[in-house]
Amino acid sequence: MRPLALLDTVRGKLADVPLSLILLVSRLGIGAVFLKAGLLKYESWQITLLLFRDEYKVPLIDPALLAKMATFNELTFSTLLLLGLATRVATLPFFGMIVVIQTFVYPDAWTDHLLWASGLLMLLTRGGGQMSLDYLIGRWWKGRTGTR
Repeated sequence: MRPLALLDTVRGKLADVPLSLILLVSRLGIGAVFLKAGLLKYESWQITLLLFRDEYKVPLIDPALLAKMATFNELTFSTLLLLGLATRVATLPFFGMIVVIQTFVYPDAWTDHLLWASGLLMLLTRGGGQMSLDYLIGRWWKGRTGTR
């Protein structure tokens, strides 16, 4: 097989990957990152409070309140992403967190933040896909109400 024909074959096979599989991988990847961060904050609460007070130094918000908010967001919304439940809504707090972290905490970590944002943007614009609770609930609701 000639190299260009091989390239066309590979390109065609890649184009056949279902979007729902790509969305599932995005949900699992992004959800796992934030769930792990939330669990670490929760399990090491005293260290978390010290970090928010002494290292992160986000202005205008009490560090203890911010630590609670971040932990709640990471545990709650990552779980929603992993399940594919309220997927689009679940991305929004993470965009806010990324902006705050990028602006006030780790401005040099923009490559990580851009990577997170790209996965979140895919989920915000496309939803959770056919391998999500959003999809299953939507199908159930349409069947129940007779809508398409």
